[in-house]
Amino acid sequence: MLEIDEFTTMVKDIYRIGALESHLSWDHQTQMPAKGAAARAEMMAWLGREHHRRLVAPRMGELLDSLENQELTPDDGANVREMRRTYDLATKLSEDHVSHFSKACSEAFVVWQQARQDANLDSFIPHLEKLVTLTKEKIAMLGVKTTPYDVLLDEYEVGMTVADYDPLFARIRARLVPLLQRIRESDVVIPSLPAGVTFTEKDQLLFCRKVVEKMGFDLDAGRIDKAAHPFCSGLWPGDTRFTTRFDEKDPFSCLYAVMHEAGHGLYEQGLDSNFAFTPRGNAISLGVHESQSRFWENQIGRTESFWKVARPWFNEIFPGVEALDEEQLNLLTNEVKADFIRVEADEITYNLHIMLRYEIEKMIFNDGLSVDKIEETWNRLFYEWFGIEVPSPDLGCIQDVHWAYGAFGYFPTYTLGNMYAAQFTEKMVESTGSIDEVVVSNDWSKMKDWLTENVHRHGSLYRPADLLFSATGKAPNPEPFLKYIEEKFTRLYQLN
Repeated sequence: MLEIDEFTTMVKDIYRIGALESHLSWDHQTQMPAKGAAARAEMMAWLGREHHRRLVAPRMGELLDSLENQELTPDDGANVREMRRTYDLATKLSEDHVSHFSKACSEAFVVWQQARQDANLDSFIPHLEKLVTLTKEKIAMLGVKTTPYDVLLDEYEVGMTVADYDPLFARIRARLVPLLQRIRESDVVIPSLPAGVTFTEKDQLLFCRKVVEKMGFDLDAGRIDKAAHPFCSGLWPGDTRFTTRFDEKDPFSCLYAVMHEAGHGLYEQGLDSNFAFTPRGNAISLGVHESQSRFWENQIGRTESFWKVARPWFNEIFPGVEALDEEQLNLLTNEVKADFIRVEADEITYNLHIMLRYEIEKMIFNDGLSVDKIEETWNRLFYEWFGIEVPSPDLGCIQDVHWAYGAFGYFPTYTLGNMYAAQFTEKMVESTGSIDEVVVSNDWSKMKDWLTENVHRHGSLYRPADLLFSATGKAPNPEPFLKYIEEKFTRLYQLN
């Protein structure tokens, strides 16, 4: 057997185990009975250990050493490049640590669900403490070159560090905070939903299915389920699943969660199945992944052109809302206000939510903020930034699932996603014409096809910045995003 064939066989087995882990994680969050938690934690620990054992096998290192000195196709070269990075990181971690971390995450998630439901942080604190401790151990094993937090940031967006995020976030805040202040002074009246209308889960799901089918998400190759926190899992080719949550007084919470997660799902469904179960067939980064979800959620879903298409379904499925026209629905779903929940935030304050989480994670891993001080710190910063007091932890520091899964360093990729999405859109219009015109044409395939051709099908062939340059001809830059935000909200809130 040729070395590249042996290498590819080993890689596919590792990725198949990862797919099984994802499948069990999806089940864990959607339909696993509560009493299955202990056994599930054991299974996840075993799979994590087996995944790690195969990844750090001596033969994997030998093959990487040899293949790096051979002339390979671009696709094989991408697999070797990505596996080298993964292998080098994994060989620094002990098998016991990987197993303990997997088990701790599985146990923490169950407790987090109940803690969030009860608005009681106390039960979750010991689990969060354990995950922070294990994460600090991981940082020590991987080795700190700049700051400890950089080790975690690099895990989700290769090459990004505090030195990159700090000035980027400062630049974005410098433009968004004055805009936010001008909006608060605007005389524009935001409409509201009619009183007394109930939006049942069944009807919300029916409405959202119409939207995701229009987006091009293949429901024969995926499904929508309910979970405490919306997420998307691309398990394997032909099986991409995402979740949402419901509020019977507010259909937009579900709608935009669905459009967000379906954006992730379209990326997964658009990957080249010829490279399934290899790095080449995987999405390249969380920042790029978030760009796909934020594009559909905001740059399509929060527009008047979207409501010109979706309003007839909305009126048909939800009797009693007919008085709201497309312009009013657009104003309502773009309302800018200080509020507690990140996933329901407008496009301006959303980035402040991300920056708050980023600052707290920096404090935890670079400055030694203790876990028992997280809630106090969160509430203080939230009041300073948003001007409102957090009444309970379910609206504050335990609203997101990420820490329950030990995903420290993930949050900044959401703002990167906003930035990348605006750059992709700016380039897309050169091929598709006006996005608003495409949306109202009722044929959204032009947008999906452009994204598949320029982003999805490439998988991990390129690094994130190289993919962005390949698609747009430009390096990553926040200016298109800031221009888009300023123009949109200046128009909506009549700020001229």
